[in-house]
Amino acid sequence: MTSWARTIADDPNHSTWYVERMRGLAADGEDLAGEARFVAALVGPGSRVLDAGCGPGRVSGAMEALGLSPVGVDLDPVLLDAAREDWPDIRFEQGDLGALPSGLLESLGAPFDAVVCAGNVLPFMEDGAQARALAALFGAVRDGGRLAVGFGTNRGYALEQFVADAEGAGWRRDALFATWEMHARDDESDFVVGVFTRAS
Repeated sequence: MTSWARTIADDPNHSTWYVERMRGLAADGEDLAGEARFVAALVGPGSRVLDAGCGPGRVSGAMEALGLSPVGVDLDPVLLDAAREDWPDIRFEQGDLGALPSGLLESLGAPFDAVVCAGNVLPFMEDGAQARALAALFGAVRDGGRLAVGFGTNRGYALEQFVADAEGAGWRRDALFATWEMHARDDESDFVVGVFTRAS
């Protein structure tokens, strides 16, 4: 069972709470577009981006506002319903990144120019599924395509394992930051934003 599945089992209303929390932050004027700005700096206008583990669509919506062309995939139907309601012009589909159905990414338009995976998606997976997900995402981008992943490194998925899994899938590591604002990492950092390229 994934840690996300355990979270939902422990609190069946967690997804609804999360949707309401994100909508509340947006209504209060909080800046929720940091990840989208980060991705926009990696790719050109109009680039096609897969939002892997899109949740309620916050990052996809912000990317669309910045002139990118996103599509989203997530496991949670409650979060997907919210994403479709809030951003009806963006395509959102259900899928488990650790065990993607054959043909799903192609049906969404792969290969993409970039993939973004924000919001602690990888730590929520069961052990071993992260490597499978990173390999599937490698296959979903064009040569020269980019990958941006952010998560808390104190949530059960170690930074060293993440880098090994990504490089084992074929990704070339470009940079590791402490935040989506590109602050440098140090010994106290408990968050990572990794940038990788599918090198030809």
